[in-house]
Amino acid sequence: MAENQPEAPGGAQLPGSEQSAGAVAPQGEPVLRLLGISKAFGAVQALKDVDFEVYAGEVVGLVGDNGAGKSTLIKTISGVNIPDSGEILLDGRRVSINGPADATALGIETVYQDLALCDNLDVVSNLFLGREDSAGPLPFGRIMREVEMERRTVQVLKQLDVKIPSVRVPVASLSGGQRQSIAVAKTILRNARLVLLDEPTAALGVAQTRQVLNLIRRLRDQGLAVVVISHNLADVFEVVDRVIVMRLGRRAATFDIHATTAEQVVAAITGAEFGEEPEVNGATPGATLAS
Repeated sequence: MAENQPEAPGGAQLPGSEQSAGAVAPQGEPVLRLLGISKAFGAVQALKDVDFEVYAGEVVGLVGDNGAGKSTLIKTISGVNIPDSGEILLDGRRVSINGPADATALGIETVYQDLALCDNLDVVSNLFLGREDSAGPLPFGRIMREVEMERRTVQVLKQLDVKIPSVRVPVASLSGGQRQSIAVAKTILRNARLVLLDEPTAALGVAQTRQVLNLIRRLRDQGLAVVVISHNLADVFEVVDRVIVMRLGRRAATFDIHATTAEQVVAAITGAEFGEEPEVNGATPGATLAS
């Protein structure tokens, strides 16, 4: 970690070696903190000394150009990739994530762009797939408690304000926004504390996008930590609290969404500068802070 980290207003520490424009980290211990995460694939250094944090009741937007390291970082958090070095802390306690099962056990759930839903199954079956609620003695076989699973499905969809014709309709008959909502509802049933959303509004229409953005807000309102990967800055600015920019495998910048512009975020993504801007914590925008 940097020895001479800049201080954000209010005393919150901002990560070193990056541009920080008005980014005030929430107070308290983050749900998840990554320190010095590095990951290489052969000669390709996908991540290098990346710090990352997300707090309960916060939505963080993770943005960057293709190849910036966003997906590798998310897959590291979700247990798909094992980092070469660095630390992962959950509620300030060091943990090891050596696979997706470890991440799930820690309350970390990921909704990938393909949603991982079975089109031929109904909503209830999708939500409980692989985790069916059953009863009965072994070895005579267990009976699935269909009524209880349906009750819990209705409950979680109501909690997220998801509107569908019936919990017994095949998922294939639902709209893109409804399907995304079902994928997110699965994470709630698994008692997630941190939800990672990979391009949640990709290929959705205007109404469906609005539905998904409202769903993200409800997750935040319920106290969950949410990370959204998106190339759509309009959606990012509408729903997130902070933006973390990845560039060339490093964390390049952090922005408070209420104190920045889309132009500043684009400049950080591309490495360009848009005119002269006031110094931030004693460093000019685009400069590398002492580490």
